[in-house]
Amino acid sequence: MIRKFCGFSQGANSFGQLGQGHAEDQAEPQCMDDGQHSRKLRAITGGGGHSVLITESGELLVCGQNHKGQLGLGHILDIMTFQLCPLPGNMTVQQVSCGWDFTIILTDDGRVLACGSNAFGQLGVSPQIKHTAEPLLIKSLSESVISVAAGLRHALAVTGSGVVYQWGTGLSAQAKRALNPQPVPAHLNSQEPCLVLGLEQVTSQRVAAGSGHSVCLTETGDVFLWGSNKHGQLCSKHSFLPFPSALDRSLLNGERVSAVCSGWTHVIAQTESGKVYTWGRANYGQLGRKGPTDDVTIRDALSGSETNLPAEVKTLHGATQIACGSEHNLAIVGNQVLSWGWNEHGMCLEMHCCEDLIAFGDTILSGNEVRMLTGC
Repeated sequence: MIRKFCGFSQGANSFGQLGQGHAEDQAEPQCMDDGQHSRKLRAITGGGGHSVLITESGELLVCGQNHKGQLGLGHILDIMTFQLCPLPGNMTVQQVSCGWDFTIILTDDGRVLACGSNAFGQLGVSPQIKHTAEPLLIKSLSESVISVAAGLRHALAVTGSGVVYQWGTGLSAQAKRALNPQPVPAHLNSQEPCLVLGLEQVTSQRVAAGSGHSVCLTETGDVFLWGSNKHGQLCSKHSFLPFPSALDRSLLNGERVSAVCSGWTHVIAQTESGKVYTWGRANYGQLGRKGPTDDVTIRDALSGSETNLPAEVKTLHGATQIACGSEHNLAIVGNQVLSWGWNEHGMCLEMHCCEDLIAFGDTILSGNEVRMLTGC
């Protein structure tokens, strides 16, 4: 029997990024018109208004907003159904990470390509290139890469030797204000890949990025964070951390972290025992738990604002996959899809704004085999 695989999408759809052939928001999951029903999908990800699928064979399917060429199709027309994005030399894709209006592509042989806007140097190519609709090789990443991440206007990469590079000036202005009169470190102000200092004694494995912060997971299960701490996402009393700072493992009950992901202003980590911890901004319910209490908050000495420290979300224990959108999230627990957080466009399966959402959303896909998901 030939099995049919169907990707579902819902939420904001102003540019056709849901891949359903139209531009109307969707409050309930609908099967995507990917035109590739015979192909298994390996991964799904998305940016500010565009979406990307990776097939089991390493092909790239794209749709949505394309005004800066972020779909890599050689033109800047928006696309409302998924189209194949051909890569030079028949490269196959291992991972993709999308920023607001750009896309970072990691190939199976460890090379990194980028397309879309380069207004902040977030593509890691020549600053003379303001945007590109053709995926360009980031030549300065000469060592094989194993993980990439795209923030709002910056990007990260981990090499096979465990070294982290950062590029894009999206954090530069905030860094200047926070660090003045001290100089801004090169990795926060570079338009081409720049070595991130402060991780020399560890071997990095994975990276994640928020709108103004960066996250690194090491081979020993430690988490390092740097950048903006406006909403406490770095678990520090400082408003900005220019260099990576290790998350105190005692905040995670002393456990090693096996996976980490990041929204714009919040972070989610899963430990080796399957426990899931969330921290950072909580105003839209994006932490999946009740708000600050005396034993899980700190007082930010600079802003006076309360900030959530890591706390376990027991409902998510044993999740097989978790994905962060800007201010909402999705998770697979057992055979159910759980959703929570900001819901203005129906991303969490109900068409009303859930600013006070604490409980998890509906599990409409329960009972179907779920292979992957995205929160963007």
